[in-house]
Amino acid sequence: MTWRTVVISSRAKLELRLNYLLIRRDDLKKIFLSEISTIIIESTSVAITSALMCELIKRKIKVIFCDEKRNPCFELAGYYGSHDCSNKLRNQAAWTKETKDMVWARIVADKIKRQRDLIKYYGYDQEAELLASYIEEIQPGDISNREGHAAKVYFNALFGMDFSRKLTCDENSALNYGYAVILSAFNREIVANGCVTQLGIFHNNTDNRFNLGCDMMEPFRPLVDKLVYESHFKEFGPNEKHKVVDVLNKEVRVNDSKQYVSNAIKTYCKSILDAMFDNSPDLINCYNYEF
Repeated sequence: MTWRTVVISSRAKLELRLNYLLIRRDDLKKIFLSEISTIIIESTSVAITSALMCELIKRKIKVIFCDEKRNPCFELAGYYGSHDCSNKLRNQAAWTKETKDMVWARIVADKIKRQRDLIKYYGYDQEAELLASYIEEIQPGDISNREGHAAKVYFNALFGMDFSRKLTCDENSALNYGYAVILSAFNREIVANGCVTQLGIFHNNTDNRFNLGCDMMEPFRPLVDKLVYESHFKEFGPNEKHKVVDVLNKEVRVNDSKQYVSNAIKTYCKSILDAMFDNSPDLINCYNYEF
């Protein structure tokens, strides 16, 4: 089972040898590829061989590259995720608006439920009750924007009435970094299931390569919020980024069993695709917190 998230934060050369990732620096480190789910290359002084990249694609290992400020900026993704990807693409392009609206309403409900559970756990009972009322008011396609109303109440409860997602601050830097990691994990699973990330359910920005990933990740944002809230970051440097990356290795509950977040993402992604292809939102299977 893949479970490791490998972060390369300094000058290194990455190579492939006998199913191992070789990390050459002043020393030599070997990691078995079958253990790796994600590689994050933070430094722009890292060299990687094409042989290794091809093998990472074959094994569907997500590789995220960062810019000079160590912020995620692009990722390695293969053309083909499954043997029937052409058929999947035809079906994906034919998703109906009715199905999209039903599934998007379910995704929004899943997101607000996790937001409600989190702030209730922290003692914000009044705000949690308000979010619970929003869940009951969600309509197909979320045409009344319960998601947006819930977000305002939720973030003000966690980070204060003066907080805004538009502010330049350490909290938002940490949130954005964590969301990028979650998004990349979803993009990996979408491709692995033979679909494309560009064709979304609700998000449809022509400049966004990851519309579908942006749709699916919404209920997983609160996991990043929880980590940032509890960490009380005074700054957001390399050590803090490594802590945020570890969100993929946290445990949640899926089907009454403990699962790593990375496995919960796999389950949720597959369930949404099943719901879209079968026109049945009841197939969607989201996680619950492991408080």
